[in-house]
Amino acid sequence: MKKSVKLLTLMLGASLLAAAPATAQDKKITLQLAGSYPAPTSILGPAQERLTKQIEALSGGSIEVKFFAPGALLPPKEYFDAISSGALDAAFTDSLIWSGKDIGFTLFTNVPFGPGAPEYLAWMKQGGGEEMMKELYGKYNIVSMVCGFLAAEGGGWFRKPIDSLDDLKGLKFRIGGLGGNVMEKLGVSTQNISPGELLQALQLGTVDAAEFSMPSIDKSLGFQTVTKYYYFPGWQAQSSFPVLLISKAKWDAMSQQQKDSVQAACDQSTMSMLTEGEALQPKALADLEAAGVEIREYPEDVLKALEEKWQEVAAEQAQKSENFKKAWDSYSAFRAQYAKWKKIGFVK
Repeated sequence: MKKSVKLLTLMLGASLLAAAPATAQDKKITLQLAGSYPAPTSILGPAQERLTKQIEALSGGSIEVKFFAPGALLPPKEYFDAISSGALDAAFTDSLIWSGKDIGFTLFTNVPFGPGAPEYLAWMKQGGGEEMMKELYGKYNIVSMVCGFLAAEGGGWFRKPIDSLDDLKGLKFRIGGLGGNVMEKLGVSTQNISPGELLQALQLGTVDAAEFSMPSIDKSLGFQTVTKYYYFPGWQAQSSFPVLLISKAKWDAMSQQQKDSVQAACDQSTMSMLTEGEALQPKALADLEAAGVEIREYPEDVLKALEEKWQEVAAEQAQKSENFKKAWDSYSAFRAQYAKWKKIGFVK
């Protein structure tokens, strides 16, 4: 954690130096910013509205941001096409949603059995990850940037205990992206449901289980009111990156100082979300247990099977998508090089 905070502090300092106050010559721009998360959602809800204020402040008021709650303009699943066409200016969202367009997008959100904060941030910011993300989005006339960070998620909420692999078979489980691909190999029926619809899906029995995020966020969505078994670790997402997407036309209309202001605001968002997320989880876990939730760990044989299936999924996706393969090769090489430092550099 100390390493990740130091890295983010350096990032933030550099961005703030670059983002000098906007000059009088900067043309005033209005930016429509659509959020993907309901306002009450812990960390994510406040982050997207805080981003609005940060962009306006750092641009010296030359960028006026009009924030829209999820669904106010259009459903979050439609943001990508709207931004690509220029019909929507920007969105605070995550890349997992666009896996149907190219599975390569998923590696820039989270990776099953992936790294923690220092390592993942290092690959994205210094190892080429973010550059590849920008290149992929750029093919669709979308400018992208890392604009937040969430540490380890929970592994899922279940109506019944998971004591063996047999308990997973036939379950209807809300889990998206690569984690969903892994679960499908173990006989799970997966669904990708938006945050605002998740609680209702659990209440109605549309799904038997669900995973979304870390304890404080899951608690704010009310999962504990309908399910009582909360499993860890969050093997499907040890860390995650929200992103800011902006239409290329809107980005090109900005001055360099305005662009620097947006980047600095996202760097601030990354730092704030990381530290806030780590600080809130202990109390969230205690509150959930007080509400009658059973905090459990996946059995070792289940985790082992999930990891084995993940390796199969990664190999299959690398064959299907050139963009996935390019990012996967870079990510894997970085992790291999990082491994010794990870082993000897930190107190166990």
